[in-house]
Amino acid sequence: MLIIAIVLFLLAAVFGLALLVAVLQDRPTQKAALFLHGALALAAISCVIVYMFIRGSSPLLLTSLALFILAALGGLTLATLDISHRKIPKLIAVLHPLIALAGLIVLLAYVLP
Repeated sequence: MLIIAIVLFLLAAVFGLALLVAVLQDRPTQKAALFLHGALALAAISCVIVYMFIRGSSPLLLTSLALFILAALGGLTLATLDISHRKIPKLIAVLHPLIALAGLIVLLAYVLP
């Protein structure tokens, strides 16, 4: 289940990269990419949570989940601003993927032997 989560996070990252490039270049974002990015990330977070209910948790897994939830809150803020046609702060747009990347690295540290 965690491998599925990792794959979903990586797919979300592809769409997220397209969104980040658009924001940094002051171009409009593709709404399909925005919704796919969010849906894939939410599905991945759900996989991690289900895994934790079934198998239990560990400090690494809890740290990873906390980072992903923090990134998701930032992403929700960015999406809300984007949908309401407000200017997206570039600092938040850059911090969001960095926090998610940290979560992915911690998750990989848990999964890989």
